[in-house]
Amino acid sequence: MKDRLSDALRGSRADYTEIRLERTWATAIAFRGSRLEGATTAVETGGMVRCLNRGKGWGVVSFTGADRLPAVLAEAHELSLAVTLDTPIRLADIPIRQADYVADLDGDVREIALGEKRRLLERLNQEMLATDRRVTDTLATYDDRVTERWIGNSDGLLVYDIRPEVRLSAGAVAREESFLERAFESWAAHGGWRSLQDVDHLFRQAARRALALLGAPRVRAGTYPVVLDPRLAAALVHQTLGHLSEADALARRPDADELMQPGRRVGSDLLTVGDDGSASSLTGSFAFDDEGAPTQNTLLVQHGVLVGRLHTRETAARAGVRPTGSARASSFRSVPEARLSNTYLANGRGSLEDLLRGISFGIYCCDAMGGETHLGRFAITAGWGQVIRDGHLTETVKPMVLAGNLAETLQRVDGVGGDFRWSHLASGCSRAMSGRVSVAEGAPHVRIDGISVGGETT
Repeated sequence: MKDRLSDALRGSRADYTEIRLERTWATAIAFRGSRLEGATTAVETGGMVRCLNRGKGWGVVSFTGADRLPAVLAEAHELSLAVTLDTPIRLADIPIRQADYVADLDGDVREIALGEKRRLLERLNQEMLATDRRVTDTLATYDDRVTERWIGNSDGLLVYDIRPEVRLSAGAVAREESFLERAFESWAAHGGWRSLQDVDHLFRQAARRALALLGAPRVRAGTYPVVLDPRLAAALVHQTLGHLSEADALARRPDADELMQPGRRVGSDLLTVGDDGSASSLTGSFAFDDEGAPTQNTLLVQHGVLVGRLHTRETAARAGVRPTGSARASSFRSVPEARLSNTYLANGRGSLEDLLRGISFGIYCCDAMGGETHLGRFAITAGWGQVIRDGHLTETVKPMVLAGNLAETLQRVDGVGGDFRWSHLASGCSRAMSGRVSVAEGAPHVRIDGISVGGETT
């Protein structure tokens, strides 16, 4: 494949040519209740060619297989010549190298029979169903993927990597009389079959939480001091500061771009946020991005002040900075864009007990079930919580929505714990028209001295 890619690059007539080739092996299995809903395997090979000529726009063609590469190159070149721009596209420099990056496959999932994978998921699913007669329905999924990737360009870059990933999810539905509750757990690893050990507790945990929520009250709507668990704190950072730091998305939204200018204060001095695609063994980790740029740890917010953005080669050149290794594509069918990888809120000091201390009445908010951000406002749903009374955790409460103005809320962060951890949830980040990429999130516990919580309204 390397020889084929090198030969194609030498034959290109464009001023700049970039080729990305991928080969992916994938398995997907799902149980709903006790019924097997599907079990599939697939192998797919494809690629994308991007050509650029002076004063012209991008010519982009994606394709399956690799036999048509010379014809695709000619087509991408012609497409580039058809687009004339007033402002020429420039690309920031990246290190030119030839290298292979081969991850530990950790028990290659390609060597495990589909039947054995199905039996594993069936056993885990049955553990949820057997928890209690009130667990009336479940959804259990298993996914694995091994992706080989080759990226080369006409400047002399030629890099290769192979990446394994496995993902499990557990959804439980509990019903009692007219009450129905759901709970979810998931797990993902940058690894293989051996990494699937000791995950049984996640499936039991999903069932037990659904049962616990059956009798739980709702929080009365209002403004409360809250403590966010690491999962929810990390998701909040991802949904707000993370998404608002992707340079190409900001370029399409002048209002958001103005809101997120470097040097602007967006939160408490306690907040330091970054995105680290080079972090070890996380699902958002990789040696190089989909333009071949090396990944790195990029600070986005330092002590509450915006200090950086995530860049592709094109947005970096426009801003006069170096690329951050953040150009990601969901597959060979997508153009690389500035996307999050492993987003984190840096460690602070103290324990959960330290953060709870001094709160006479508040809410401990846990898990994240989705959220959105729009022009400085956000809303995020906590999967469950507990009431805080006189500095102690008490009864469990049902899911709730936290919402507010981003800057005002982040200014009210008055405690960041010293118990940072990366979440191993099967997280993904989706963008309209660009697909979903695997990500990871990390944070310690966080305290906010007042936030709008939506629950019961009467």
